[in-house]
Amino acid sequence: MKKNIIPNPEVLQNLADLFKVFGDPTRIRILYALSAQELCVCDIASILEMSQSAISHQLRVLKQSQLVNFRRDGKTVYYSLADSHVATILNQGLEHVLE
Repeated sequence: MKKNIIPNPEVLQNLADLFKVFGDPTRIRILYALSAQELCVCDIASILEMSQSAISHQLRVLKQSQLVNFRRDGKTVYYSLADSHVATILNQGLEHVLE
């Protein structure tokens, strides 16, 4: 096996950190909600039947991992998936566990 197919340690750590973010069911639920449409914290909290503060905490983790984007409209902040890769990761993961 060729050693050069294995990414460098920093890249591997970043990949491991990304998968850790996907290790929380609440964050997965948030990502699925955002895969349908852009939502504010209050809408996500309503859909998931959770408190706004719990949603905000998880959104902070998702923002730090660059999995969600946000935009302000007055006092309201709307969240969306960062890009199509996030939806692809979700869909391929789901396909894998359903096999």
